[in-house]
Amino acid sequence: DFGRSSELAFVVEPSDDIAVQEQPLILYCQVEGIQPITITWRKNGVMIVDSENAFMLANGSLYVSRFQRVRGDGSSDEGEYDCMAQNHYGLVVSRKAKIQAATMSDFHIHPQNAVVEEGGVARFQCQIHGLPEPVILWHKNSMPVNTDNERYTLLPKGVLQITGLRAEDSGIFHCVATNIANVKFSREARLTVSGSHSTVYKDPMILVGPENLTLTVHQTAVLECIATGNPRPIVSWSRLDGRPIGVEGIQVLGTGNLMISDLTVQHSGIYVCAANKPGTRVRRTAQGSLVVQAPAEFVQHPQSISRPVGTTAIFTCVAQGEPPPQITWLRNGQILETSDHIKLKNNNSTLSIYGINQADEAIYQCLAENSAGSTQASARLTVLWADGLPSPPQGVRAETVSATTIQVSWEKPLQNTKEIIGYVLHIRKAADPVEMEYQEAVSKSTFQQLVTDLEPSTSYSFYIKAYTSRGASKASEVTVVSTLGEVPAMPSLFIKVINSTTVQATWEPSIKLGQHEGFKLYYRKVHLSQYTGPVLLASNVTAYNITHLDASVVYEVKLLAYNQHGDGNSTVRFVSLRETVERTVLNPPCDCMKDEQNNKTSTTGIIIGIHIGVTCIIFCILFLMFGYRGRLLMCKNVQEQLSTPQIPRSQRSATGLVLNGATRRDREDRDLNGKQLDMNELERLFPASPSQEQQEKGITVSPAGWEHTWLCIRELSLIIEEQPDPLPKNPHGSSPAALAPNHSPANEG
Repeated sequence: DFGRSSELAFVVEPSDDIAVQEQPLILYCQVEGIQPITITWRKNGVMIVDSENAFMLANGSLYVSRFQRVRGDGSSDEGEYDCMAQNHYGLVVSRKAKIQAATMSDFHIHPQNAVVEEGGVARFQCQIHGLPEPVILWHKNSMPVNTDNERYTLLPKGVLQITGLRAEDSGIFHCVATNIANVKFSREARLTVSGSHSTVYKDPMILVGPENLTLTVHQTAVLECIATGNPRPIVSWSRLDGRPIGVEGIQVLGTGNLMISDLTVQHSGIYVCAANKPGTRVRRTAQGSLVVQAPAEFVQHPQSISRPVGTTAIFTCVAQGEPPPQITWLRNGQILETSDHIKLKNNNSTLSIYGINQADEAIYQCLAENSAGSTQASARLTVLWADGLPSPPQGVRAETVSATTIQVSWEKPLQNTKEIIGYVLHIRKAADPVEMEYQEAVSKSTFQQLVTDLEPSTSYSFYIKAYTSRGASKASEVTVVSTLGEVPAMPSLFIKVINSTTVQATWEPSIKLGQHEGFKLYYRKVHLSQYTGPVLLASNVTAYNITHLDASVVYEVKLLAYNQHGDGNSTVRFVSLRETVERTVLNPPCDCMKDEQNNKTSTTGIIIGIHIGVTCIIFCILFLMFGYRGRLLMCKNVQEQLSTPQIPRSQRSATGLVLNGATRRDREDRDLNGKQLDMNELERLFPASPSQEQQEKGITVSPAGWEHTWLCIRELSLIIEEQPDPLPKNPHGSSPAALAPNHSPANEG
């Protein structure tokens, strides 16, 4: 019983039909519900009056005695029929039944003569339009074609395919089209099978590919594909979207035609026929689209409901189909007009009736319709009304208190006030739809309510209902009043220093300030009492630059928003430009273009400098290595010179100890005091006057060679120091040099 009203509903509705010329036609309509029920019929929206040609039967069906496509007066029995049923609960309308006359046109495609070699493929076609769709049969030599022969394939659209031709297939062919309106014969065509089977290679070729088809669910689709080639190509099918075709209801007719039985919406898509040469990847393809439509059907039916007066009634009607159906609502058989308290949402799937009253009690129908068909479902709204309910509250008044507050007052109803348990105040912006309404409950002893949190300069509507345990009263009269206006809120002000003479003031977007007409901007030096301004700015402006300022003083900036009700509170900020001037002096502005060029140049210079530096380091290391080796050779020569004259072993050992000790002691002193041996020590060790033996041999030591000699001795002493010291330390902590006798510088030399 889904989608039916128990008070009045259809059991049988008229269906689409194809009528035969001059034959009777019956359209069925059966209704159940509470009597008395009146049934009437309409054609194309116009009431049908009983006549000799068309009249209603006792069971409510419509009888057309002699259906005519065109009558003498130019009228026609073709059209859309529906029946209407009415009782004192309401009126319902059936689905529309489309009635068409059975017809058949002449053939617009006839079979053509064909000459095909043995082993090839022959195809004949004839086409004719008619209602209902004509059934086409083929005759060969005036006899029906033997459909048991697997080489003969008859397709529903009037196509005959013959594969693997043989000599006995030659003959004269024609087709016969039949439906309830007529029978017609096509012209004849001769098939000639010539020669013997050829062995010459031929690429695969598709003679005829699939056509684009639009069908309805549960029908059968035949996609034609006939291919030739030598060797005989293999025909295969696929979907362009890659989805599998499936196996249920799928059948191959002949050598490659695809038949899909009991169509569903999921069968819609583009189908690809491929002719492949056996054992290779050589192929030819053709494609065609299949569109499967589904008539509208309900997923969710509207349900009959009962609601008290003043409440909200909601009906839901969800339908599906392909293409998606359009939903229309009827109220007692008439198209439902929306208003302030009747709204349609969600693509007309949801019907909402706000503040229902007794006039809204009716049968509501949901009609779902698309190109594949239509359907309807109905539900009844019962408005509950109890005797003895209070009358509407009286004297409703609303007074504005402030920009956000209104006080509403009323008087108790005139009748049936003893059972009142409270009042409900209904509040809504006057410009908002009814569904935006909200309520506030009030005790039965209170006759006024302060409504707060309203918006300034806005109109509101109010009405009151009195409630009892058995239901609510009717609504009181509606009163509308507006809140007072108010000045805008304080804007959020931010100050940004641009340079030494300019600052920028920015503030929040205007939507956060409430209703306002614009802004006023003031500024002054803090030590002055007079402001500069106001600078008037439009409501959509959110920034302003203040220029020509003195960098040595502090400024006060003030911003406020204003409207027709006055100026709002101001926001004040202080700003100093002195730090900006100091930063400018310390960090002068740069020429960015010049710096960019310098950066490019300096980058190249850095790379060249790195190469030069690495080269210099390598040369320095080589120079030091070879120079150190040369000094060692020179020091060896000096050592040989210093070894003359010969000193006894005992003295030489002691002298070596003295020299070694003196060198170590001198080095320790140098490490502690950070000083080197001076020239006096060099003169003492190497006197300027040569010895007598040297003079005799012609050897002289020039003062200029002292430094070089000293360096060599120093290096030799470092080498000696690195060797292990065989002498034990003195128990008293003194060095071995302290134990040696004191020799003169001459002897040491």
